[in-house]
Amino acid sequence: MTSEPQNQDRSFSMHSRVIGLDYGSKTVGVAVSDPLRLTAQGVEIIRRKSENKLRQTLARISELASRYQAETIVLGYPRNMNATIGERAQVTLAFGRMLKKRTNLPVILWDERLTTVAADRVMDETGVRDHKEYVDEIAAMLILQGYLDRLNAGLPVPGGIEDEDTDE
Repeated sequence: MTSEPQNQDRSFSMHSRVIGLDYGSKTVGVAVSDPLRLTAQGVEIIRRKSENKLRQTLARISELASRYQAETIVLGYPRNMNATIGERAQVTLAFGRMLKKRTNLPVILWDERLTTVAADRVMDETGVRDHKEYVDEIAAMLILQGYLDRLNAGLPVPGGIEDEDTDE
């Protein structure tokens, strides 16, 4: 008998995909899990002309979630190094709420501290020269892989975006 990983969200089906996002001021790196939720693969980088132009970005993420039959979105949450919530985290939280409303999917906030540093290191080690071209997609993969590893280890994972306590 196969046992389901222990996690707080029992609504997962055994073969559902998860979308991982690295949300930035002008780009969103996108990754997706395999159907067994073991590995993260990069999908694309969504680019926009200005930080406040989100309609097309939200539409594209919704389209990708539908295409990959995703049941959950993991959104990188940029806490400060001392774990406080800064301006960038507040903007990300607002984006996550819009994303949840647009897709009707649970949005999990995942601590992404040092993810971009790790993505740069991966690119250095693999000989990628143009870091700006790929860093957001690799960061999304690292965010998603961290979530998947924790989920598959049977460790608790954060709740959905509605569980986030902020000073709004």
